[in-house]
Amino acid sequence: MSTSVLTRWEPEDKAFWQSKGERIAYRNLWISIPALMLAFVVWMLWSVVAVNLDRAGFQFTKNQLFWLTALPALSGATLRIFYSFLVPIFGGRRFTAISTALLLIPALGMGFALRDPSTGYPTLLVLALLCGLGGANFSSSMANISFFFPKAKKGLATGLNAGIGNLGVSVVQFVTPLVVSLSVFGTLGGDSQSYQAANGATLNLWLQNAGFVWVPFIAVSALAAWFGMHDIADARASFAEQAVIFRRAHNWLMCWLYVGTFGSFIGFSAGLALLTKSQFPDVNPTAYAFLGPLVGALTRPVGGWMSDKLGGARVTLWTFVGMIAAVWAVLMALPHGGTGGNFTGFLAAFIALFALTGIGNGSTFRMIPVIFLTERQRAAAGQDAAAQRQALQDAGKESAAVLGFSGAIGAYGGFFIPKSFGTALELTGSPDAALYAFILFYVSCVLVTWWFYARRNATMPC
Repeated sequence: MSTSVLTRWEPEDKAFWQSKGERIAYRNLWISIPALMLAFVVWMLWSVVAVNLDRAGFQFTKNQLFWLTALPALSGATLRIFYSFLVPIFGGRRFTAISTALLLIPALGMGFALRDPSTGYPTLLVLALLCGLGGANFSSSMANISFFFPKAKKGLATGLNAGIGNLGVSVVQFVTPLVVSLSVFGTLGGDSQSYQAANGATLNLWLQNAGFVWVPFIAVSALAAWFGMHDIADARASFAEQAVIFRRAHNWLMCWLYVGTFGSFIGFSAGLALLTKSQFPDVNPTAYAFLGPLVGALTRPVGGWMSDKLGGARVTLWTFVGMIAAVWAVLMALPHGGTGGNFTGFLAAFIALFALTGIGNGSTFRMIPVIFLTERQRAAAGQDAAAQRQALQDAGKESAAVLGFSGAIGAYGGFFIPKSFGTALELTGSPDAALYAFILFYVSCVLVTWWFYARRNATMPC
């Protein structure tokens, strides 16, 4: 048996965990995190590129630009459904390496396409869809890491993996405006595009660098995963074994809640720059767009840690209450009735909203392993030791599948939020209708969380 395959893995056994389990688990976590960060970078590339297309000579409507930012989320969410089940089939090490290497396709494709302003809109739409490969990696990554840690540490571990991985959204929005303003690759990168700044000066832009700059990092990360990570033999499962989650009511309930937390995080990340440009045209959106995702990524581990201490349901409940208030604050700061609005209030409200989505991302992913472990242990109550061990194994496999599948469904928020902004602006000239719809959805999330998980005598307190 290859040394990359762990034939014995019992993280709930304290002696095993302390002797060697903890060291191996964290090794896999530290390799997984940068791979996932790069996946988010590729997934969110269009949120920055779309804002700069007009400067590079591309001429598209506002709605066409929102489509380019929304499509990666649509394809990423759809691919996540499949990726959710592939780690137990192929193994975490192997699939992490392959899925990371696949990110080279959209990164190189965008680099070459963005060198030429005559590149057609359909080509850019295809590249936007291919960027969904980055979004898909989240489900497989989270499912894989969940196998390595004991129940008491799952919240922090998955929070670190997802939270630091989510930093890729902020990294791409901070780094891309810098690299596209410089001839990073010289003649190898291609010619620059020229545009006229507001002060009348002629400036150069290398928009293709938005794709090219990530290529070496993706290659190194894929090799690190292949040579440094592990597969867990006991975590292997067929699709049929994992498909049992579709009969679990809590799978669908947690998908709903995760649309509210992660769907909001990724959707606002994709749409904030273009929304800012449409509502506050005198503001450079790329100077601020990275702040919200940065805060949201940093608070995700905090959400996992708080949930380990206070309970995931309680943290999730109050997070959604706070999100309702934050969206209302965004509405109050927007331009209305000919007034210019309040950009400082708008940005502050969005940063608060991002912080809350990060906490909610961590708390909901802490709830899932607890729910399914409790459910399987209840079913095995009173049975022999072999049944108890089987219950632990089944809970691990179901939790991993639900983490991946809920991540897939939640990612559709990354499509609907920017598309809702685009549609609302096209039909009414204002994003207000979209924001009111988000408030109504968060109210439904408060009710679901309270009834099933947070109230006294809830059927599944967690």
